[in-house]
Amino acid sequence: MDRQSEFATVLRTSRDRVTPQQVGMPAGIGRRTPGLRREELSALAGVSVDYIVRLEQGRATNPSAQTLTALARALRLSDEERDHLFRAAGAPVPSARVASRHVPPGVQRIVDRLGDSPVAVLTAAWDIVSWNPLWAALFGDPTLLAADEANVAWRYFMQGPGITEFDDAHHEAFTSDLASDLRRAAGLYPEDTRIADLVRCLRRDSPAFEEAWRTATVSAHVSSRKTVHSPVIGPIELDCDVLTAPGADLRIVVYTAVPGSPAEASLDLLRVTGVQAMESPAR
Repeated sequence: MDRQSEFATVLRTSRDRVTPQQVGMPAGIGRRTPGLRREELSALAGVSVDYIVRLEQGRATNPSAQTLTALARALRLSDEERDHLFRAAGAPVPSARVASRHVPPGVQRIVDRLGDSPVAVLTAAWDIVSWNPLWAALFGDPTLLAADEANVAWRYFMQGPGITEFDDAHHEAFTSDLASDLRRAAGLYPEDTRIADLVRCLRRDSPAFEEAWRTATVSAHVSSRKTVHSPVIGPIELDCDVLTAPGADLRIVVYTAVPGSPAEASLDLLRVTGVQAMESPAR
């Protein structure tokens, strides 16, 4: 099998079978194919259109693991399909000893369906890997963040809670939760240099993390109520739940408002004003 030709074929056929509706994009008019256009895949994966063209024509070789992961996520590939994409590219298939950054299609559909609530998907190391527009409108667009800043644990321990208000009890519980999660992740994924580097950095530079790490406390996530100070619409009191995706070791973080509350009205307003502001050409 010609590896380069196989990769180009897999990428083209995968793009052709994903409809705009499946990824939350308008179908538009005058489409020659029901699948994604290259421009649409580019926007979803954060890969330039020119590079996608060269990949599909077999003129670009050895795409990085980061690029392959982004393409697999954008194309809604299953774990098996993602692995084949990696093999066709001549790249090592993601190891089970490294925390997965792949968002399975079922998890991505959950994010797509919960458009009325801010939702994000995070890895076992608390890296943000997927989110919906309302999450970005409330907390900021993760694509504009540096790699460390797109990690919830790093931001919390190095920069503080930001726009989220914590009471003392919740601050203590969340500190313990994050430290125990990273301890678990470091044990489960011994070959993950990203996790090892993150833990090393936090132990060195954050006394609060070092203290929590040394206690080796293991705790379960519980629901909590937080006040988020949105720069667009002001403070919003929301319930936060952390769900887990079986088999994928991902966290699905969902913020919801009590029905009929002022917070629900604020989220409705943010959905209009905040999301529109992000999508405007002036952004």
